[in-house]
Amino acid sequence: MPTTRAAASGPVSGGSTTTDGALVRIAIAFTAWAERWFPDAYIFVAVAVMVVSVGAIANGASPLAVSVAFGNGFWSLITFTMQMAFIVIGGYVVATSAPAQRLIRSLARLPKTGTGAVGLVAAAAMIASLLNWGFSLIVGGLLVRALAERRELHMDYRAAGAAAYLGLGATWAMGLSSSAAQLQANAASLPKSLLTITGVIPFTETIFMWQSFLITAVLLVISISIAIWSAPGPSAAMTAEAMGIEISHEEEINVLPPQKPGDWLEHSPMLTILLSLLAAGWLFYEFSRQSAILAISNLNTYNFLFVMAGLLLHWRPKRFLAAVAKSVPATAGVLIQFPLYGAIAAILTQAKNGAGVTVSDHISHAFVSMSTQHLYPLLIGVYSAILGFFVPSGGGKWLLEAPYVMQAANDLKVHLGWAVQVYNAAEALPNLINPFWMLPLLGVLGLRARDLVGFTFLQLLVHLPVVLFLLWALAYTLEYHPPIVP
Repeated sequence: MPTTRAAASGPVSGGSTTTDGALVRIAIAFTAWAERWFPDAYIFVAVAVMVVSVGAIANGASPLAVSVAFGNGFWSLITFTMQMAFIVIGGYVVATSAPAQRLIRSLARLPKTGTGAVGLVAAAAMIASLLNWGFSLIVGGLLVRALAERRELHMDYRAAGAAAYLGLGATWAMGLSSSAAQLQANAASLPKSLLTITGVIPFTETIFMWQSFLITAVLLVISISIAIWSAPGPSAAMTAEAMGIEISHEEEINVLPPQKPGDWLEHSPMLTILLSLLAAGWLFYEFSRQSAILAISNLNTYNFLFVMAGLLLHWRPKRFLAAVAKSVPATAGVLIQFPLYGAIAAILTQAKNGAGVTVSDHISHAFVSMSTQHLYPLLIGVYSAILGFFVPSGGGKWLLEAPYVMQAANDLKVHLGWAVQVYNAAEALPNLINPFWMLPLLGVLGLRARDLVGFTFLQLLVHLPVVLFLLWALAYTLEYHPPIVP
């Protein structure tokens, strides 16, 4: 990245200042502790495998049965793993295209004040996250950098960076790239053990319900308001310049000119045009033979749209390939962690004791015994939010939770689509204070997690009670339907 951070002293080094509120200082101290003591997310999921394995053996399953379940489950999610990786790639490629860059620069000319600029970043990042969470992070970061070039705004760079992260911390799981909703809507991506419990749950029963729209709208209004309210004014703003951040003019995709005759196709739009025509024909077929909601709920169609849009927007294959190459490092966590999530799901549901009972059976029975139909959203919401801090999976931990969470929903007669949305809304909450998913954005901005978390912690304090209340109250508007198993 062309963005660098110069050495600084005093408040710009990431610590709190005397002008910071008590909550901001607590949040910064908390994140500093987390950055020091929390291992990589891969370590979390590897430890989870060991814990689940020990639990299965303690439940009476033989070590061999646990090993067999581990091996059988390891590659059970290979299709879904690649689909999640392409969400990151597609979002990044579209966000770094020249047309997207021009749109970002146009948006950056709109605000008249620094606090207004922070509000614009929050709105743009959260709306973009409903399309693609990877797209949201990159667009938000690039918009912050474009706004930081306007020194007359006196925009607080930290507050703007925190606003760019709100898509991941508030709304992404309620949108089209929700891992849980996408997984449940695609029979081919579901592990067989989970399919028998939940069946296929279409988008019309998860993210496209009016209850989901209401939660999303409330989060948009609250988050943007807090972002504006908490952003320091001109006299107290810590600008990019004050922090020693060098702002470049664009996220450059550097492409060398043709070096030999064989390079001409890489620099010609001819193949892009032909591929785009083929893609348009297939998309016309897909959307004409079924409803638009059903078509877009197919992860392959969703990713196809973004990849083809990225190819067309970059215009020349060489630029497109350069953008893809820059996006691939961000997929590393997905590629190496999701096989372990598949293994965990298999151990939970397949490693049986002599009585034919699994760990998943015990956990689901525990949830049922502790909860009622109406308390279920609160119990699962709190549980999922806490687990999400320790297992920062971006949706992958649904595969760990779903077998027993959804079995409990069946037993308690809770609307299965709403059970997915309870997970979605609650799963985003810990992202506000967990440094893991900030990493792509921090790379764009040249900041550290502690620079942002004081602001995002304020968001969490408001989001938590509001989200849990809505999950509980809106559950009363829904009725249970048995799973549809193809």
